[in-house]
Amino acid sequence: MTSENTSARFDVVVVGGGPAGLSAALYCTRLGNKTALVDRGGGRAAMMQDVHNVVGIPEETSGAELLSIGKEQLEAYGCTVFRDTISSCSRAEQSTRDSSEEEQEQEQEQEQEQEQKQNHDEPATTDNVPEITLCGTDTDYVAEYVVLATGFTDERPDPPLPRTGRGLHYCLHCDAYMFVDEPVYIMGTSESAAYVAAIMLNFTSDVDLLTRGTEPTWSDETESMLSNHPIEIVHEEITSVQNGDDGWLESLTFEDGTVREYTGGFALYGSSYNNGLATELGCALNGDGTVIVDDHGRTSVENVYAVGDLTPGHNQVPIALGEGARAGISIHWDRRKFPRDPSLIDELGPVRNDDVPGIPDELLEQAVEHHTYD
Repeated sequence: MTSENTSARFDVVVVGGGPAGLSAALYCTRLGNKTALVDRGGGRAAMMQDVHNVVGIPEETSGAELLSIGKEQLEAYGCTVFRDTISSCSRAEQSTRDSSEEEQEQEQEQEQEQEQKQNHDEPATTDNVPEITLCGTDTDYVAEYVVLATGFTDERPDPPLPRTGRGLHYCLHCDAYMFVDEPVYIMGTSESAAYVAAIMLNFTSDVDLLTRGTEPTWSDETESMLSNHPIEIVHEEITSVQNGDDGWLESLTFEDGTVREYTGGFALYGSSYNNGLATELGCALNGDGTVIVDDHGRTSVENVYAVGDLTPGHNQVPIALGEGARAGISIHWDRRKFPRDPSLIDELGPVRNDDVPGIPDELLEQAVEHHTYD
């Protein structure tokens, strides 16, 4: 924590305001956790010209509009939304404290336990769990749980290029449907580029693979695959891009003077995963840079979750929404007060009317205000 920054404490802090982060924050808030969403802005979803494959969302909805509405929903439920960039993070290490500090903490815990018995309160869920501090520009966010939804960044090829979302695309599963029976390019020199070119033959008969003057890195086996499919490999570099009045790509001009018409295409140059915070916290990573998680989004570090494009799997908005929801439900399962554990009933006694509901007062008031069935 920096000395100049103010400190804000939450049960859960979600880092990243894409679909996965919004969903995680929504579930955490509605399930009774004091939650903050910290979003630096931008990201893959924000660049979407149109939202595809999300049931109930019209395709004329832009990614920016989807995210903006999501943040408004979060604030209506009581989540605190910050526009900030997290530059570093840390996890309190109990093992580094000296014996006098440990003795003082033990005395404080004994006093708290005695007070809890008198008031029939639940013991704090943060016992023996180091708090996590996330350092922003002017604020340090301290939380018991952290959800990382920082995604990845597509590696862009060198210009000249079509406009992103108007002829330059990155997600086959999102946008292949847009190019059924249309002329399409695939840009890249990797195994992935070659196979995406072949996959696009399921949607159109007119597919070019553009290497842009760079030697391909695909294998001999993949070269054989390409030679046995109606895919034209164009090695010349692109020299200019022609767009229509609506901004959509119309054609590309190449070094040899040829002009090729395309409705759009896909760039396959890999991704850079935004895993810096996960690395600082000690989360285990896969070889490709994704964060290793279980079925609920739990990382290898206690109380740290990762969801969305930062984790392995298909990079789709509906999948990201589902992963955020699962993480939020898992955190609720860990943090909820009731039903009281049998061992705590022996210690604290039965749950009384004054003990419930378990939702924090500020969220309780927000929920009552939000009710629409009167």
